[in-house]
Amino acid sequence: MKKATLQLETLTCPSCAQKIEKAVKALAGVEQESVSVLFNASKVKLNFDEEKISIAQIAEAITALGYEVQKSQVK
Repeated sequence: MKKATLQLETLTCPSCAQKIEKAVKALAGVEQESVSVLFNASKVKLNFDEEKISIAQIAEAITALGYEVQKSQVK
């Protein structure tokens, strides 16, 4: 498992953080117990299996919800 922290640009409320956390936990290859959305810091911390999902795919899932991930975080 690889650890990652993604900086969010558009996190505006705690319910938004819950929405993101739920969606990221549902992604195949993401360790559900590791997902944590830090509302005050506008960050998502997680562990994921690089053989099953990429950080870009995780960022795309967050973007599809209407939130932005800092581009420098996505490789």
